[in-house]
Amino acid sequence: MPGPLAAGGPDPADAARAAFAAWRAAAGPTRTVLLAAPRSFCAGVERAVEIVERALAQRGSPVYVRKQIVHNTHVVADLESRGAVFVDELSAVPEGATVVFSAHGVSPAVRAEAADRDLRVVDATCPLVTKVHTEARRYADRGDTVVLIGHAGHEEVEGTLGEAPERTVLVETPADAAALEVPDPRRVSYLTQTTLAVDETAEVVDALRARFPDLRGPASADICYATTNRQDALRSIAEDADLVLVVGSHNSSNSQRLVELARRGGTPAHLVDDTGDIRADWLAGAATVGLTAGASAPPGLVEAVITALGGLGRVAVRERETTRETVRFTLPSAVRRP
Repeated sequence: MPGPLAAGGPDPADAARAAFAAWRAAAGPTRTVLLAAPRSFCAGVERAVEIVERALAQRGSPVYVRKQIVHNTHVVADLESRGAVFVDELSAVPEGATVVFSAHGVSPAVRAEAADRDLRVVDATCPLVTKVHTEARRYADRGDTVVLIGHAGHEEVEGTLGEAPERTVLVETPADAAALEVPDPRRVSYLTQTTLAVDETAEVVDALRARFPDLRGPASADICYATTNRQDALRSIAEDADLVLVVGSHNSSNSQRLVELARRGGTPAHLVDDTGDIRADWLAGAATVGLTAGASAPPGLVEAVITALGGLGRVAVRERETTRETVRFTLPSAVRRP
């Protein structure tokens, strides 16, 4: 039987030589890593992960989790190894079992289903997402059309839309906002997904205000402090970097927004789940690498990237801290220690 060469496939030796040449081009005598701070886990993520850990410790395995507890493949895999079972829908959870709602929140319909099936619910919804849900109900109750700015299909958006589905509409872009029709243009309020890009969201709000001059919104921004802080920290390093690496999973909204923010500023940027995603051709000629991580990415992954870069030559790490986060959220009573 003919081998890959006879079949016209690539020569393994050529492929190996090309790979070696690429990594040799990526190596250098010294590379600077500009480390953004804050980065990695936020208070909401820390709280959600701890809730699952405590539920497992107190109630034993299995503990079911509806959707990913946070959007990070490494966090999910670690909790699975300890006995957490992640499901897409409550129908996969046995009646009477323990189920954790993810940090992204759920709609009232999901809560009602859990009650009907006698599930023991532990709610890991981020308190800042809960704030948006409360605002959605309040705006709808006063008779407003509620305009939710966010990304269709995101779990947080689906949960918020479910609070008042008959009075809530989703917009994603300024064009969506400019074309929006509502029953009463004088009674319109807006909310936002908590993990959006601050600058892009402002453009959508401006378009809504131009369309509806009486537009009302939340007293404080819905985009969470951690998302804003990580975007500000990235701005502080991106303009001085030849390349930006953002550690995070591809379904992480806040991580994706960091990549987009760097690229809008003119700096090449890539999202990496871990060191295995880093490509040699990105690093060729990149004497200064900006490094950050989305709010759902474990801090250890950032350290692993620095170690990997150190394997290509000397690395000088310089951290730039734009603010210090001191936010802490209390745990739900269901998993607090006596």
